[in-house]
Amino acid sequence: METIRLKDSVLESAVEKAAETLRAGGVILYPTDTLYGLGADAFSDEAVATVYAIKGRDEKKPIHCVITDLAMAERYAEVNLFARKLAEEFLPGPLTLILKKKEGVEGGVATRMSTIGFRIPRNDFCIALAREYGRPYTTTSANRAGRDPERSIDRIREQLGDSSQINLAIDAGELPTSIPSTVVDVSGEEPVIVREGSIPVADIWETIRSEY
Repeated sequence: METIRLKDSVLESAVEKAAETLRAGGVILYPTDTLYGLGADAFSDEAVATVYAIKGRDEKKPIHCVITDLAMAERYAEVNLFARKLAEEFLPGPLTLILKKKEGVEGGVATRMSTIGFRIPRNDFCIALAREYGRPYTTTSANRAGRDPERSIDRIREQLGDSSQINLAIDAGELPTSIPSTVVDVSGEEPVIVREGSIPVADIWETIRSEY
């Protein structure tokens, strides 16, 4: 696994190398605004299968993806008023929006799924990579299923064991303790809080009610 240390490298060169890795069907280990994540082309069956294998994750459990903005999400999913309001208030930031996928969108994270989860992290590397790559890439915590995520590249490697399936690591040092993103399903007629995280549920509902 090749490693690029962000403090020793300019952001642009790290982003270019990461995008190159994604285009080649590879997997990256990268920092977000909450945890380190595993990134791969979100609509590649092979690349997403590799991410599931690295984590030992049940393939019935969804994996979300990073986008630049809602315009990118609209290529793959239906963006309603609730999604727009929450995005306007909380994105970029620790919020994951679950949207109804568009007809004909298949492969990767969309396989056997009726919805797709999207994030816009408040992280310069993540945003720059989404722009450079030009399409969604996966965001799922870099840990074995059922185990707590670690906050440094070295400890993540220890937990994952054989990391040969990860092609590139972007090392931003040890990340501070943080709470995962709040996950809101806005794919139906009424929003559903799937997980309370960094953004309190009360703030989500206050924003949603302003639409009525």
